[in-house]
Amino acid sequence: MTLLFEEEGELSLPLECEELAKKVIEAAVDYEECPYETEVNLLLTMNNEIHEMNRQFRQIDRPTDVLSFPMVDYEEPGKFDFLEEAMEYFNPETGELVLGDIVISKEKVIAQAEEYGHSIEREYAFLIAHSMLHLFGYDHMEEEERAVMEQKQKEILEQLQILR
Repeated sequence: MTLLFEEEGELSLPLECEELAKKVIEAAVDYEECPYETEVNLLLTMNNEIHEMNRQFRQIDRPTDVLSFPMVDYEEPGKFDFLEEAMEYFNPETGELVLGDIVISKEKVIAQAEEYGHSIEREYAFLIAHSMLHLFGYDHMEEEERAVMEQKQKEILEQLQILR
């Protein structure tokens, strides 16, 4: 698994951010039984930058906690069968499946951890698990989809013993 990790802005989270991200990403890949080695890009940024991205890509004019940019067009969430014929989703140099990009607001991680009454570690890990499910094609626009994602997020974090 390759994690292309980048951090910008003056604020630092009191965590080993890259190390924890790798653990959560690997747990999500294992949980979804992805049969490929994977590549994920993760950017930790500030509210101003994620606000601009949210406006540009989603036409929502406010900062958000996390943005997910999946690279794979799944026929069905979490189903990888079709990828054997779809080499365009793989990095030609490494052979890894390029899942996509995750962007997280460090300010939102801290604020939401406080708001929800859990640790910064838990909030950060939750946002990565949530985003990974988007990179596997899941969404939460419908109530049934939301329930599926919530259960999967919970189980991924439980496997890592990162609890509320």
